[in-house]
Amino acid sequence: MFKKKCKFKFRLLFLVLLGILESPAAQAARLKDIASIRGVRENQLVGYGIVVGLKGTGDGKGEMTAKALSRMLEKLGMKLDNKDIQSKNVAAVIVTANLPAFAKAGNPLDITVSAIGDSGSLQGGTLLQTPLRAGNDQVFAVAQGSVSIGSDGKEMHLTSGRIPNGGIIERDVQADFSGRKMYRLNLHNPDFTTAARAVLLINKELGGIYASAKDAGTLDIVTPFAYENKGVELLATIESVEINPDMNAKVIVNEKTGTVVIGDHVRISKVAIAHGGISIKVGDEKAKSGKTASSDEKMGVIEGSLSVGDLVKSLNKFGVSPKDLITILQSIKAAGALHGELEVL
Repeated sequence: MFKKKCKFKFRLLFLVLLGILESPAAQAARLKDIASIRGVRENQLVGYGIVVGLKGTGDGKGEMTAKALSRMLEKLGMKLDNKDIQSKNVAAVIVTANLPAFAKAGNPLDITVSAIGDSGSLQGGTLLQTPLRAGNDQVFAVAQGSVSIGSDGKEMHLTSGRIPNGGIIERDVQADFSGRKMYRLNLHNPDFTTAARAVLLINKELGGIYASAKDAGTLDIVTPFAYENKGVELLATIESVEINPDMNAKVIVNEKTGTVVIGDHVRISKVAIAHGGISIKVGDEKAKSGKTASSDEKMGVIEGSLSVGDLVKSLNKFGVSPKDLITILQSIKAAGALHGELEVL
């Protein structure tokens, strides 16, 4: 055994793919976790508002803030000229929120408030009632409440904050799923193998040929007669189907953290590696021992294995630094011996 000269240690992580575990169920993922139903999504809301009650950290003489405050006061029955409004306790903000699918009137929303003027801090401020609009310019919610910066404000981003449950949904999001004749699912990571497996398992679960793959990322499901006007029950059944998702062979290395993530399908051809005082032979079944050309040179043998994971483990034993590992993997890739994608972060 050779003494390790380098103090770096790699954290080797393996992506759990098809065939890496003895139990297929242990690696399966529910369809609901790897795909989404077309039409079931969040909607972004945005609005322009005013935060008041600041301790001298507002926009000051900002013309935009003065006009907005003047219009608001006018609605409350007080008419003032913009020149009469010069307060450092007021800030103009953009208010954003995500409207969940199937949202109903009266449900609360978490709100994010961000300064758009020269305000130095929103800490301690209160957002006045602000309508929030969707992309079609319709108002779906209103927001109001105390802005929370977090902690005591030290070393925090003071010009942005949140209002938990600060919004109230004003109208229902219409989406009739119960009576549909067909549903479409989109895979988060399109893959032909995963799509084909999903079709087979869905048809097996439904007891007929109801699912088909439009492409590597799109699945169409025709509503069976037994599930007519029962779209919720049908989607609940489909979402629970467990699938072994497939992935492209990929190696990801992060030089800063020394992390190496290797897919199970990544392989390398028979190759000999010499880097500094280290020599490694991969796939040489005849070589049974390692020899050193000098007292400083290290020789290792991976007998008959073509796994990149085994190679990294062997290099780790010899004390190879993250920088050297990245160089070695890049060289193997350049030589055409690494069969998979190499991504360096």
